[in-house]
Amino acid sequence: MISPTIVLFGLLIVFLLLSIPVGFALLLASLGTIILTDVEIPFSILTQVLVTSNDSFPLMAIPFFILAGVLMGRGGVSERLLNIANSFVGHYRGGFAIAAVLTAMFFSAISGSGPATVAAIGSIMIPEMVKRGYKKTFATALIAASGTIGIVIPPSIPLVIYGVSSGTSIGELFKAGIIPGFIMGGALMIWVYIHAEKEKYTPDPRVTWKGRLHHINRGKGALLMPIVILGGIYGGIFTPTEAAVIAVVYGLVLSFFIYRELNWRDTIALFYDSALSTGSIMVIVAAAAVFGRILTLEQIPNNVATTMLSLTENPWVFLLLVNVLLLIVGTFMETIAAVIILTPILLPLSTQMGIDPVHFGIIMIVNLSLGFITPPLGLNLFVASSVSEIKVVQISKSIIPGFVALVIVLLVITYIPWFALAFM
Repeated sequence: MISPTIVLFGLLIVFLLLSIPVGFALLLASLGTIILTDVEIPFSILTQVLVTSNDSFPLMAIPFFILAGVLMGRGGVSERLLNIANSFVGHYRGGFAIAAVLTAMFFSAISGSGPATVAAIGSIMIPEMVKRGYKKTFATALIAASGTIGIVIPPSIPLVIYGVSSGTSIGELFKAGIIPGFIMGGALMIWVYIHAEKEKYTPDPRVTWKGRLHHINRGKGALLMPIVILGGIYGGIFTPTEAAVIAVVYGLVLSFFIYRELNWRDTIALFYDSALSTGSIMVIVAAAAVFGRILTLEQIPNNVATTMLSLTENPWVFLLLVNVLLLIVGTFMETIAAVIILTPILLPLSTQMGIDPVHFGIIMIVNLSLGFITPPLGLNLFVASSVSEIKVVQISKSIIPGFVALVIVLLVITYIPWFALAFM
């Protein structure tokens, strides 16, 4: 009889290579393993796992954060945030591109999603950067790279998934993501500055303080949203799930009644799009739970732990091996599925090594965020490509310096826990 482990991962790889959606690939691999091997799981249990995996109060935050991000993205928020950022840094060489990174960082505190961040700011930023003389490939690559911050700075959907999978406080994870997210943004700004100095881009005229205050006044509603949401969570006023609901209400009032960028027809379409995005994520969560049940029955987490302990008992070497593994996994597996599958395997071992679960969660999410800009999956690359109409291959070449900068940030966060645990 063929080993269930080989069948399980073999089928998964085959289905992913056939471009079957991740959720269905996980489910089909699980069903195929049950049929082809001696794994004994009643189908009634599988049905229960599919249902109960999504029956979680913390997971309810996901559809609301998705909807809030879509509302703010199409409700005039992106343009206002860009104008504020550019009014402060646009007069420096490469300033407009730096403003793009700042806008992405701020929008990340609204959307909790990398692709959503790219879509929201890319449609505005890329044409404007090209008008100012920036190479279109560089502009597109920068926006795609900036989108990686979207799943690190809170509120982050993958951090919610990790919190549910590991039993770690989502509020603590959100606090832990703040400094790493800012460091990622800083690294991308350094890349921008070096590139701008090399290409000698012409900066924008300096904006007066009167002009800056004008832009701040126009965008004050957008600026206050992260303060309200995160302040409420850390102040103990509401849970992350309740914060997600408040974010939706805030986004609706701001975009529909104050900015008046949306009408009823637009709003209904946004609800529809958000429901589709939520559905695809929940299918992955349910399918990954079934996949994880088979992993547990086959004691794969224990076997992996034993193997890795036989290789090293040094936490630094262990973290290096984990980072290499996650960088590889991130190139072909969707982030949420990777978190659900790998957390039960790697977290117990990291805890045994004395690594804080919150720190380990940040390492995982920062690492997997790089999967958004690495082919063949690279979702941010495809979203940016659709916005700029540039081939993914061209963007992939231009994004290499940004990828290297983010890998350096990953290593810093990995080996200096303070950056993730400073607010603990």
